[in-house]
Amino acid sequence: MTAHATTTPRGTRLSLALVGLLLIGANLRAGITAVGPVLDDLRLDLGLSSSTASALISVPLVAFAVLSPVAPAVARRFGVERVLGASLALLAVSIVVRSAPWGVGTLSGVVSLWVGTAGLGVAVAFLNVVLPVLVKRDHPDRIGAMTGLYSSVQSAAAAVAAGLAVPIAGTVQHGWRLSLGIWAGLALIGLAVFLPRMRRRAAVTPPPAPTGSPGAPARPIWRSALAWQVTVFMGLQSTVYYTLITFLPSIEQAVGTSAAAAGWHQFVLQILSIAGALSSAALIQRLPDQRPLALAYALLCGVGVAGILLVPPLAVLWVAAIGVGVGGGVVFALSLFGLRTADHHRAGTLSGMAQCLGYLVAAAGPPAIGALHDATGSWTPPLLVVLAMLAVALVAGVLAGRNRVLA
Repeated sequence: MTAHATTTPRGTRLSLALVGLLLIGANLRAGITAVGPVLDDLRLDLGLSSSTASALISVPLVAFAVLSPVAPAVARRFGVERVLGASLALLAVSIVVRSAPWGVGTLSGVVSLWVGTAGLGVAVAFLNVVLPVLVKRDHPDRIGAMTGLYSSVQSAAAAVAAGLAVPIAGTVQHGWRLSLGIWAGLALIGLAVFLPRMRRRAAVTPPPAPTGSPGAPARPIWRSALAWQVTVFMGLQSTVYYTLITFLPSIEQAVGTSAAAAGWHQFVLQILSIAGALSSAALIQRLPDQRPLALAYALLCGVGVAGILLVPPLAVLWVAAIGVGVGGGVVFALSLFGLRTADHHRAGTLSGMAQCLGYLVAAAGPPAIGALHDATGSWTPPLLVVLAMLAVALVAGVLAGRNRVLA
């Protein structure tokens, strides 16, 4: 009787901890993917140019890159739980500021839009980097499974946010504000579930002494070939993902696919990315190393891109391959932060390095690909560049997938 009374609360706490982790995952992209479908409404309402409005997608990526190196140090200083909770609170406030009806069509409305977008980028940047640290610390033997779970929830929430954006926006005047602002509720729910962990883990754990010879400083991470291999894979898979998400509908329409079918294919890509994430989660811990996964996911994306280029009538098949490839690839990349490090502090440092440089490349990728298309008048050269990026990602992923740990 006593044993039951003591184990049940612990089981409840573990369940709430898992729900809190998954809710953080759900908040990583929903506030971003909701923007694209209502971008034209937002632009016309506030009098923005197309190029200015499109920067609303790039600003969070730049914030990811700039703040990723800072996040591990902040987490060490204040504690993982406190940083995650504060980031969820900032995310909720930023989403409200971004969509609040303060001066429709006036300077104040535009300022609040950009301030809220910047705040969202800051919040998600910290969540991106610190969440893998939490997984490494609390689930060191289930890194792949836990990363796959929260990545799958992330993809599902992103798909739902994109799919509901236009229907919600059509319910009221200036409905894009409601369509974007509603996701503050998801951040508040995540904060409410995560709040008990913030209270319980008040103590901040100092980083352990470096492994190796006593008194020897830890080797700078940027001098590690393994860290660079992880970073290159992270950067290129992110660049390919954001490039294809941005341009795939236009590419498909250019080769004869209808606009309605291209839109449906985006939904297929998002749904199958969840399947890819779950497959990666199931396989990562069962393999002696992760080289087969790097090979499989890069090849799936490559086959999909080449298929669209060479056999466009089978576009839905190629989009499905890309969906599985990008979904599995992102889980593989995020899992490497924990798999290739000895402790959660080192995992945070690797996460910061890889996400900083990776998102810098990802932020520059779509504009560069768009400029190449404008210069050539064809989608063939951009797709060939994407294939080249996938080839380099494959090499980097195979090297990073070896069963090794950072020195």
